[in-house]
Amino acid sequence: MSPKLYNSLTRRVEPLETIEPGKVRMYCCGVTVYDNCHLGHARCYIAWDVVRRYLKWRDYEVRYVQNFTDIDDKILNRARQEGSSMEEVAERYTQTYFEDMKRLNVLEADEYPRATHTIDGIKRLIHELENKGYAYASGGDVYYKVRQFSEYGKLSGRKFDEMQAGASGRVESEDAEAQKKKDPFDFALWKGAKSGEPAWDSPWGSGRPGWHIECSAMVRQSLGETIDIHCGGADLIFPHHENEIAQSEAVTGKPLARYWMHNGFVTVNGEKMSKSLGNFTTISDLLRVTDPMVVRLLVLMAHYRKPIDFTDEAISAAKNGWNTIKEGLLFGDLHGDQFGWDSEKIRKLPLDNNEAVQQFQGAMDDDFNTPGALAVLFELAKELRRDRNILVHGGKIETPGEVLQQKWHTLVSLADEVLGLTNRISISATIRIDQSEVSLTGLKVIRGLKDEDIEALIQQRLAARKAKNFAEGDRIRNELKDRGITLIDQKDGTTIWHRN
Repeated sequence: MSPKLYNSLTRRVEPLETIEPGKVRMYCCGVTVYDNCHLGHARCYIAWDVVRRYLKWRDYEVRYVQNFTDIDDKILNRARQEGSSMEEVAERYTQTYFEDMKRLNVLEADEYPRATHTIDGIKRLIHELENKGYAYASGGDVYYKVRQFSEYGKLSGRKFDEMQAGASGRVESEDAEAQKKKDPFDFALWKGAKSGEPAWDSPWGSGRPGWHIECSAMVRQSLGETIDIHCGGADLIFPHHENEIAQSEAVTGKPLARYWMHNGFVTVNGEKMSKSLGNFTTISDLLRVTDPMVVRLLVLMAHYRKPIDFTDEAISAAKNGWNTIKEGLLFGDLHGDQFGWDSEKIRKLPLDNNEAVQQFQGAMDDDFNTPGALAVLFELAKELRRDRNILVHGGKIETPGEVLQQKWHTLVSLADEVLGLTNRISISATIRIDQSEVSLTGLKVIRGLKDEDIEALIQQRLAARKAKNFAEGDRIRNELKDRGITLIDQKDGTTIWHRN
């Protein structure tokens, strides 16, 4: 049975039926490279990374393409502010994107087309729209005749009387531009050259492409006229994705995508993220003070279509959840020798179709229900942690070794391969200053502890317990736990410890 997914176009959950059996052509709208990536980008690209990983796990051959918008008003504004060039700004923030995504364990796309590398395809598409009567030149610009496309609004559900005039891009139209349009709803496909801005020659004069036409051309160039899945943030439904559909389908007469998928919004402490509110948080800032897998888990703890509110409480819950999963992931590496396991060999074995795998697949087949899938992983991790605690305390476990191996192999395979939750990211990919925790209302860093500091705190705790000050003893234990240190009280009255 094939997975089912919610199609934003039809507004219902549908079984995945691809154009070519067993193959998925998937396009994701990428970043406009004018600034550092923020929490919204983390949410978006983690969500689609998991969709892609899961489809590959289900034996689909997935070709995943994600663009970079490297020519845009915002990039040009940043270049003017810095006294640099569009190319310099775009290249710098393209590289920071890759750094952020590597740390979040987001797989690289199969292809990253750039708008400036697709100029010929963009001009060809505009020319075809013009020949079919969907576009017109005016004062050096070229505009799309929105009312000419009878199905305009089918993705967003908007009617013309509900739409805002001048929705041609991400900046408000100037009066001069409005005067060039035959209809206020028309949007720019090509913008005439302005002094000091990059420009390319075209049949309509020197200029540069509009935002929406870029993605239509890049989809067509990289994946063809009709693809299986087109995805992006819910904020792109209108006007960007609506305009993509109008441009592409007017030329080809074919659906641009069979399925449209959109991830939910992100807020910080219940408010829209904004620099003016002081709650704008970049991925790089967040990862300075918390584990990348905590961020990844926080995203997956919500269904991809639901909103996420980044709060201290949510971060704390994700941190606790990651500690649980991480303890389970470490079981084979720390205790496999006791059972004669070759942990690396086990990782490469095919996965048995056991009950946990079936439950996990059932959740993910249901519109990529990651909260349901995580529930399966948490249960496996807790069972492994329980047996690990017995082993650490020198006890004897009742679970047969082959059962433990199956549980650990299942957890590692599903967490790492499908959800991208791993404790094996290279040090270079997770640049960390110290053991830390995050507060989005004021970044709070708790320094890591040296061995001698830990021993001193253990002695303080033993003294407190000897004086029957158990509250102080518990406080010290909890403080150490928050800093990634687990204490184990031995029967002889001593306490041993290890770092998580």
